[in-house]
Amino acid sequence: MAKKTEKPAILVAFGHLVRNHRKKKGYSQEAFADICDIDRSYMGGVERGERNLALLNIERIVAALEIKPSAFFKELDEIWLKQHLGSDK
Repeated sequence: MAKKTEKPAILVAFGHLVRNHRKKKGYSQEAFADICDIDRSYMGGVERGERNLALLNIERIVAALEIKPSAFFKELDEIWLKQHLGSDK
């Protein structure tokens, strides 16, 4: 039996952040994937933290969310810090 590996925390955090912003914009996963020109099943994997994205796909997603990359990654930084340094940092 193959050992199930844990998903990298940064990919899970990225996926949760994408999902939260997508839902705030009112997009279904399928509609959002279409806007990003990314396959819907791939987008599902992104949101579940199962995909290690290429920079071009990250740019497509952030642009579709109408967020500056710096603002998106600032939020990701905050999640990462909580995961690695504790919630009091």
